[in-house]
Amino acid sequence: MAHGTPLGRVRGLGSAHEGVHHWWHQKLTAGTNLLLVLWLIFSIARLPAYDYATVRNWAQSAWVAIPLILFVASIFYHFRLGLQVLIEDYQTGERRVVAMVLLNIFTAAVAGIAIFSILRIALTVTPGVAS
Repeated sequence: MAHGTPLGRVRGLGSAHEGVHHWWHQKLTAGTNLLLVLWLIFSIARLPAYDYATVRNWAQSAWVAIPLILFVASIFYHFRLGLQVLIEDYQTGERRVVAMVLLNIFTAAVAGIAIFSILRIALTVTPGVAS
């Protein structure tokens, strides 16, 4: 038994007219997360030492700060998409709305703190370090 119009089935649109949009975003963020995790692992592995000063100097580079910010944004967007599916599947009524609002607030707040921390390290001039 087919549901929807023939054009809607071809486009992959369900009753919510969203289709595979949400699924596609999860797959894209999963791919970017994989690439950025690999970059992070190899980038950290190439450091000469793992003391505070070395890691801080490493993080102050724009070539590091920008991918770190993209990594945080991708991770938290992927996190939000995954938990949205769980909330939509297992919560009903007002509890669903409250859970979605709390999820959005939590995700935005924690991602904002992480991005702010990266920017603060990247934009702070350390005394005695040549820029």
